[in-house]
Amino acid sequence: MAERVIEKGREPEPRETLYDQMRRIDNERIQRRREGRVVIRGKDIPYEQNRQGLVKWYSWDRNWDELSVTGWRIFTNLIKKHGGKHRHQGGLGIFVLSGKGYTVVDGVRYDWEDGDLIILPVKPDGCEHQHFSEAPDRNSEWMAFIFTPVRDPTGVEFLQREEHPDWGATRRK
Repeated sequence: MAERVIEKGREPEPRETLYDQMRRIDNERIQRRREGRVVIRGKDIPYEQNRQGLVKWYSWDRNWDELSVTGWRIFTNLIKKHGGKHRHQGGLGIFVLSGKGYTVVDGVRYDWEDGDLIILPVKPDGCEHQHFSEAPDRNSEWMAFIFTPVRDPTGVEFLQREEHPDWGATRRK
């Protein structure tokens, strides 16, 4: 009768399951948040002329991996006369940093000044709005806070109705 020989070899490495991958990705994300930036210096961020006006992006999708908190789109808008008119689902807060003006939401005017908070309502078909400055001797400026985990399920449709007056001049250069 033949003798049976059993060789003890190295056990195969366990395969990383999808569950394991998700836990690893979560842990990597948690570590990035622990090490992420806590202070974002406005002086280090340039203004961008876009369809809405002069905007500074503090937190947005492409820099979230650098920050201690994600999911927030936070930006300022410097308003000389008025910003662009657009429609989206709403659901964001806009804190007035300086100046005096008004916002027209679905044809209704709402006045604001330094220290006020504008809250755009969440509406199934969105809310059309535009911001105007009434500070003759200085610009108005506000900061918007959009929490994308709440915004995304409500819909992210964005329709530009009217562009900021300086946008066309910037594009022709």
